[in-house]
Parts: sequence; structure tokens; C-alpha cells
Amino acid sequence: MKTHKLLLLAVACTWAVGAAAQWQWIDKDGRKVFSDRPPPQEIPEKSILKQPGGASRAALPAPAAPAAESAPANASEGSTAAASAPKPAASSPGAGKDKALEEKKAQAEAAEAAKKKAEEEKLAKAKAENCNRARLARAAFDSGRPITQSNAQGERIFLDEAGRAAEVKRIDGVIASDCKR
Repeated sequence: MKTHKLLLLAVACTWAVGAAAQWQWIDKDGRKVFSDRPPPQEIPEKSILKQPGGASRAALPAPAAPAAESAPANASEGSTAAASAPKPAASSPGAGKDKALEEKKAQAEAAEAAKKKAEEEKLAKAKAENCNRARLARAAFDSGRPITQSNAQGERIFLDEAGRAAEVKRIDGVIASDCKR
């Protein structure tokens, strides 16, 4: 029975060794960062609080992919990846801008332009439909047949010459505004 307890204790101790392989440093904003990866090169040695096994940064290989580009394994690592992402060096006045920010801005502008174009197409389609209706109504008025409309009480009434002339004028205004080509 004691051997089982000793074996269990030995396994528990080996798991704890893996947790000790952690880096701890203070980032540029003054926050403590915990990670299983070494800090970026821009963090000075005096800001490194803990490193696994006392190894120096020069002896450890750099990670294969930058922390900002690789997918984080867990949530705490995701926050440290964002905090420890290296910033691009500015070689000229315009080169200091973040490329990802520029890409997002370009995508937003493209989306806005597409949205504006879709709204313009929708408006043009509505105007074309209004134009067709107005032309059909004008043709009906020009045919000379009696025209009926509903009044405020919902009763059907025949248009007299004054009502006909007013409606023709309104239809002509719609044709003038919506049938421009």
C-alpha cells in the first residue's frame, strides 16, 4: 500500500516540474507576464523576473513563429502573446504604421464602398420602377378612359378635369425626376 502512495507522490512531483518551466517578466506597460516562451528581445534583462532552470535568453533558441502569428494554446497564453508581440521598426516616417491596421482600414473602406454602391443600385432600381409605374399611369391618363380614385372615406370617385390635370402634373413630375437617363 505504501508503494502506491510513493508512486502517486512521485507522479505528482513530476507534474509540478513542468509547471516550473515558466517565464515571468514585466512588459513595457508595467504588467506581469507569465509564459512558457521566452520574452521578446525588446524586454531588457532587468525586467525578467523568472526563467526556467536559470537559462539565459542568449542560450535559448528564438521561437519559430512570432507569438502574434501563432495560435495560442490557452487563454492566458493568448493575452501574453498580444502583450509581447514585437513592434515593427520604423525605417522611414510612413513605415512605422502597423500593416495589419492598414489592411483592416483598407478592408473597412472597401466594405463601405461596396455598401454605398449597393445602396446606389437599390436607389437606381427603385427610381426605374417608379419611372415605369409613372409612364404606365401617364399612358392610362392619355387614353381618355375615365379614371377612378379612392377618397378619404374609401369611396371610389371619378376624377373630373381639374383632378385629372392635377394628377397628370404629379405624374409628369415623377417622370421628370425618376426617368433621367
